[in-house]
Amino acid sequence: MALVSEFLGQLTLSYGEEAEPIFPTVVAYRDFDPISDAARLDGALRTKGVDEQSIIDILTRRSYEQRRDIAFEYERLAKKDLQTALKGALSGSLEALMLGLMKSPAQYDALELKAAMKGLGTDEETLIEIVCSRNERELSDIQKVYREVFKKDLEKDIAGDTSGDVAKLLLALVQTKRERASNVVDYQKIDDDAKSLYDAGMKRKGTDVAVWISILTQRSASHLQRVFERYKSYSPYDMKESIRKEVKGDLEKSFLALVACLENKQMYFADRLDEAMKGKGAKEKVLTRILVSRCQVDLMKIRNQFKKRHGRSLYRAISEHTKGDYQKALLSLCGGDD
Repeated sequence: MALVSEFLGQLTLSYGEEAEPIFPTVVAYRDFDPISDAARLDGALRTKGVDEQSIIDILTRRSYEQRRDIAFEYERLAKKDLQTALKGALSGSLEALMLGLMKSPAQYDALELKAAMKGLGTDEETLIEIVCSRNERELSDIQKVYREVFKKDLEKDIAGDTSGDVAKLLLALVQTKRERASNVVDYQKIDDDAKSLYDAGMKRKGTDVAVWISILTQRSASHLQRVFERYKSYSPYDMKESIRKEVKGDLEKSFLALVACLENKQMYFADRLDEAMKGKGAKEKVLTRILVSRCQVDLMKIRNQFKKRHGRSLYRAISEHTKGDYQKALLSLCGGDD
């Protein structure tokens, strides 16, 4: 698995902005037989007490495209929808994880965003995590699915559920105006942007948030990485420290998440996972969302960053903070110890 992931990590996904290497822990199963898998699932779901282990073994070790083929064969065999069958047989965090695996990345993110804005109160942390970490192509796909599934506009829902500068920042990201990466390094623009960020924040009393939003949501990631480095020549604090000194609350969290993702997205997710497993119990929704959404993208690299930053493997952390079949499913997606 590690060798396959290492090879796949040399491939890239180019989504309109910058080519992103992929480091998956879940890859297409080599000897794939959707009819056999569908029959095994049917047996596991019909068994008295449900055979959770077989469900985990199949669904966490197949790619999304393969799971889709299994669902098609299952419906032909069992005369019912696989997601409905899973919902009826499973419960709690294991059910949420398995149903998440049956969704495409854009469907899963759209559903998570909708859930974050449903009912009284808004789950700002989920909004911030998804909107700040997805690239231009992913955000466009999410918006398309959101319209198809909910018959509503994602921008309008975010505008209705958030306010002030947080709303402006999230909406600017959803509007996908980020520039494409260029092979030409524009040192003058790097210097201008670094100085503008400093002048709009640390240099003055109060913060010109509009300037920060404009630069951080419109420049390419590779350009901004150089801007953050150049910024240190103007400010005694780096960009993250400046954010902590200048703004508070959800706006601070949003800017910090965005800058973290622009600097090192996999380290951002490693830190999110560590936060989710601090203290008693675990924030299972966060664990589920990150492992489901990143297992075919960059979870192998997130594992590496987790070990580097937190001194223990992600596998060990999950083992210590979760239990039962849910733990088994998470560990299978994790793909191994480091």
